[in-house]
Amino acid sequence: MIFSDFLRSIAQFDDPRFRRVLWRGLGLTLALLVIACLLVSYGVNQLLSSALVAGLIGDQSWLGGLINIGGVLLTIALSIWLMVPVASAIIALFLDEVAQAVEARHYPHLPKQKTAKLQDQILVSIRFLGILILANIGALLLSMILPVLAPFVFWATNGYLMGREYFQMAAMRRLPRAQAQELFQRHQGAIWIAGILMAIPLTLPLVGLFIPILGAATFTHQFERLRALPSG
Repeated sequence: MIFSDFLRSIAQFDDPRFRRVLWRGLGLTLALLVIACLLVSYGVNQLLSSALVAGLIGDQSWLGGLINIGGVLLTIALSIWLMVPVASAIIALFLDEVAQAVEARHYPHLPKQKTAKLQDQILVSIRFLGILILANIGALLLSMILPVLAPFVFWATNGYLMGREYFQMAAMRRLPRAQAQELFQRHQGAIWIAGILMAIPLTLPLVGLFIPILGAATFTHQFERLRALPSG
């Protein structure tokens, strides 16, 4: 059943609303990265033109130019590393739209849900960014200490974290927080496995950009299926 939720989510990538969320997130991410490069270039130029630095390097403009280019290249290198977590966090702002698209196609009998508040969407985005940054740092450290076990620890740990975040996000669209947490506790094992399905693609270049959308869709399916089960 978990794989069925996962496959149905992949199949819905033909939905214009899914693609709109993806392109919107990528566009905002690229804009932020360009702004970051421009700010670094401006900051380095301001620093090099200061009296203190001018006194240290004199009129060696070639050195200033080299430092400036180096700063921009470093920013671009960091941007490549940060692109997936930053883009994923921005896409997380629009995950409510993904859940609405899933409900419209697969659960049309559900009552229309109000759009999530901006502050709630920002909170989800920040939490997701934190998880992805910790995941990347953890994967890097583990690859140095336990290169053989690193992928499995990464998938297990982040599968749990992502499963919890995604499932509770889907559940709290329809249930009070206490009931959403109780449902999560009751089905932790299945939710963890679904989270691992989300965590595995994070280790693949650029594929991680699709994970927030895929996760929101998969856990919307899983929530609707699990809450229909008898509580006993």
